[in-house]
Parts: sequence; C-alpha cells; structure tokens
Amino acid sequence: MLEIEVAIIQWGVVRMSIKDKDKIDSIGMNKETGIVTLAITDHLDWSNEYEHLILLQDKINIYVSFLESGEVYESYPQAEGKNFEIKIFSKFDLPGNAVEYLNVAYSTVKEAGFDLSYEVSEE
Repeated sequence: MLEIEVAIIQWGVVRMSIKDKDKIDSIGMNKETGIVTLAITDHLDWSNEYEHLILLQDKINIYVSFLESGEVYESYPQAEGKNFEIKIFSKFDLPGNAVEYLNVAYSTVKEAGFDLSYEVSEE
C-alpha cells in the first residue's frame, strides 16, 4: 500500500517530491468540478534528462497503479464516483523529450480512464 501524505505545493516547502517513489505527493478535489487531482511535485531541473524522465515515468506508473487498484478509495474515500487527473507541477520548463514523453504517457493514462497534465509553476 502506498503512503498518502499531503504536500504544500510551494517551492522550498514541499514535503514530498518526484523522488519519493512510493508516496502520493498530494491529493485533493476541486469542489466546483468534482475532479480528484493527484499531484506530482517536480522540483528537479533537467540537467540529467534521462534520470529525470525515468523518475517521472516511475512516479506516473505508481499513481496509475494506485488508482487502478482502488487504493485511492481507502486513503481518500471522498473520491468514490469521481473522475481523476494526475497533474505534474514542474518548477522548470520541460525540454522537448519530456514533452514528447508526456504526450505518449497521456495516451496511456487516458486509456486507463484518467487524465494527465502538467503545469510549469512560477516561483
């Protein structure tokens, strides 16, 4: 079972990150849309692009497994009957290879019944 903790999504205050493979960085529900968002907080720069992409791939796979297994309902019962999105909050602009990877990952995540998006956060 994954450990669920909530992180504050402000750079310098993040308690969990892309490097914490077996944790969901943050989970919450938009009260207006009812969509449950599982956030990945990515504070890493892209100086080691290959390693960064592997970390991102592993984290997305963990999130999809968490959703598909139903563990999300044990940890966050309010999610019952809701739609899900995995959202990556990146501190740095994504290079072309990362954008290409996310386009492929989007299709895979969508086939599993979830959405995937990313946002580059301003400091």
